[in-house]
Amino acid sequence: MTDQQLADQPASSGTRPGREMQYVAPAQLAPDLRSIDARDRPSRNDSLTAQLSTVIGGPVGEHALIGRVRFWTPLRVLFAFTVVFLALGWATKAGCIQQTSDGAGGLMLDWNNGRQYVAMCYSDTVPLYGAERLNEGAFPYKKSWTESTPDGGTETRYMEYPVLSGLYQYVAMQLGNVWDHLPVPGALSVVVYFNVVALGLAMGWLVTVWASSRLAGRRVWDAALIAISPLVIVHAFTNFDALATAFAATGLLAWARRKPVLAGILLGLGGAAKLYPLLLLGPILVLCLRADPMRRTPAARAGLRLRDIDGIDGVRTWIKETPARTHLFALRPLGAATLAIVAAAGTWIAVNLPIAVLYPEGWREFFRLNTTRHADPDSIYNVITSFTGWGGFDGELAHGQPPTVLNTVSLLLFLAACAGIAYLALTAARRPRLAQLCFLVVAAFLLTNKVWSPQYSLWLVPLAVLALPHRRILLAWMTIDALVWVPRMYYYLGEDAKGLPEQWFTGTVVLRDLAVLGLCALIVHEIVRPQDDLVRRDFVDDPAGGILDRAPDPLLPWLPQFLRPRPACTSSRPAAMVE
Repeated sequence: MTDQQLADQPASSGTRPGREMQYVAPAQLAPDLRSIDARDRPSRNDSLTAQLSTVIGGPVGEHALIGRVRFWTPLRVLFAFTVVFLALGWATKAGCIQQTSDGAGGLMLDWNNGRQYVAMCYSDTVPLYGAERLNEGAFPYKKSWTESTPDGGTETRYMEYPVLSGLYQYVAMQLGNVWDHLPVPGALSVVVYFNVVALGLAMGWLVTVWASSRLAGRRVWDAALIAISPLVIVHAFTNFDALATAFAATGLLAWARRKPVLAGILLGLGGAAKLYPLLLLGPILVLCLRADPMRRTPAARAGLRLRDIDGIDGVRTWIKETPARTHLFALRPLGAATLAIVAAAGTWIAVNLPIAVLYPEGWREFFRLNTTRHADPDSIYNVITSFTGWGGFDGELAHGQPPTVLNTVSLLLFLAACAGIAYLALTAARRPRLAQLCFLVVAAFLLTNKVWSPQYSLWLVPLAVLALPHRRILLAWMTIDALVWVPRMYYYLGEDAKGLPEQWFTGTVVLRDLAVLGLCALIVHEIVRPQDDLVRRDFVDDPAGGILDRAPDPLLPWLPQFLRPRPACTSSRPAAMVE
């Protein structure tokens, strides 16, 4: 009999009229009844998670005390998920580190008959060990070598990765050499190197999950989508991008905790590993521009001004006051954004400058290759060529000749997309969340860029989960993106080796691009109609916003009318009914 049926029993059934029913608890109540009731409970409000939860006993109880489990905390559960999927990711690459006899009593990698494509285990880290001369123990950017070009000439080559990624490869190589000299089971040096690299990348992805779970606020379980993403299985160890995602996620976490200088340092380190963490500074600047009152506060005028310094004592006083002045400056949104940008630029310069000074040619190699590189197989420009036979913006080019028109068009399209995103951020009735704009900017970069390497999709995973926590939609996109790997490998295998024609691969690229565009459209919809944003329910503003979270939203009278916030889109229907 249910509680309602008991309550509806007539008084003659043993309860006096006007007297409340007496309930007996099945056990003594806990002395401490504190509960994190604000935390999202996906097993109760998401049908997919509710069905999956039956494996461990079903959805959490309606009257359960949330946040009281001692060992299996959300973070430990997320780490367990992450380790399992990282192990699966390593297993998918293990086929490419199998060893076989070289016929002379030694060992060699078993990449015979296109094994790396047939087994779909290809990873850049394996061929780069020899291609970047790491097997010679040489220092990146200092070591050079000569390669033949398609036109019969030769060219001098250097390490082709950004400084931090190149140094990571060098450190991994040195650690692998240490392993080879220990009294432990050995293997080919490239196999040991791959495993050392994979261990570091796994740590990077664990850091990404940790930081994202903290950025998610009350929706901590959303980070499970980062841990169990199909893209982790396919691309966690394809290249070195997990390093950049770790710096990007921790940089955003530092910003969320109102530490703009630390945020800038971490994003600058990420920019020294891959470019995209620096792109996140754009949304920070635009949102702070909107939130800043554009007037000097009395506190901002405190301390000695530069123009008042009249001697060495004045310089000492100004230096002593700098920490307090920086703190006061960071209290303003635009001041915090400025500190983050300056810290990011300073960090990037500090990492790159020694290499640029000591080995200028090696340092420029990354920029030279990206300038002369043609449209990547994954780019929208190559997709058009694949289906139409279009010769590209620049036509046939000699080896080493940069595609100037393609570079210009790609840059202009990205800048136009950024301008549109900035316009949306400034004119939306309610200030967008930081994660929403970050996803839009990175997605615009990938969609308009001439290069979209497969592992770049990892950049979008944490941002997508924070910006649009719709589990079914995100899993659908991640699955589509991960499955692009299958026709890619068989396209690289070649039709003469029973591979696939190019159109099978480029067709799946179109599906992936459409899926990413769909995510962008949904995010724009939630920016325009914030009442449909799952994150902003229960009076939440912007968990990752830092100084922007719950900050006043001024009317921006200093901007032209067409750049000011517009009235909110309203509807007489409930939010759940708005189409």
